[in-house]
Order: sequence, then structure tokens, then C-alpha cells
Amino acid sequence: MRFTLIDQVLERGPDRLVAVKNLTSAEEYLADHFPGFAVMPGVMMLETLVQAARLLVSGPDSDDAPNGSDALRQPGNQRGPLVLTAVRSVRYGQMVRPGQTLRVEVSIRSQDEHGWELTGVGQVKDQVAVQGRFRVAPLGI
Repeated sequence: MRFTLIDQVLERGPDRLVAVKNLTSAEEYLADHFPGFAVMPGVMMLETLVQAARLLVSGPDSDDAPNGSDALRQPGNQRGPLVLTAVRSVRYGQMVRPGQTLRVEVSIRSQDEHGWELTGVGQVKDQVAVQGRFRVAPLGI
């Protein structure tokens, strides 16, 4: 099953991308998290950052790919889906509830032949919901 969490890219630069996820009560995963008090699971907040990172490193033409995971420009000219390979210093704060917008910003810290090291922060209004450092790399490297 594939979840496309990025609803809109607001800003894109060579090393930074800003996007939004509008959380609605129609999100399938909210039915069980938690019944009667729906909140976006932390792992889905992290996945939103990862999907924004895929869009950033794949370049400006990636908006046509649902998760930014197809036809990527890879280190060493390798192509394939980007996967999350490391997560560091992730912290959660503000809950994200249906009707709210999670604004995510990801920035490239470094790149090597194995992938990209990024930082990301997700906010609801001015409150941090998720932040941390993570690494993405082409599958198989």
C-alpha cells in the first residue's frame, strides 16, 4: 500500500523544500489512531518528511511521480526508489489532528555516493510537531 502524504509543494530550492500535508478525517490510518481522538501517528509525520526529501533530491520534475520515488537522480547515476536508511534525533511535539495542516521543511545537510543526509521539521501553525535528522539512499546501495 502506498500513502501519498504531500498535498502541495510551496517552495523548492536546490537544497531546501517546503510542502504541506492537510490532514482530513478521511485518512484511512486515523480510524485506529485513536478511536474517538484521531491524531496523526508519529511514523506518518516522519514519512511526510521522507516524502518531501524524495521530492527535493529527485529534482523539480518529480511532481509527476506520486511519491517522488520514480526516476530519481541518484548518486553515481543509479536510479531507483529512495528508502529511509537512518533516523537520528527525532523528536515529537504538537499533535496533528484532522482539519490541521502539517507544514514540512526539509534541507540537505550533505550528499555522498551512498545517499543524502537531511534535516526536517514539521509544524502545525508555529508549533513543532516533528523534527530530526535522517538519511535516504537508493534501494540496494
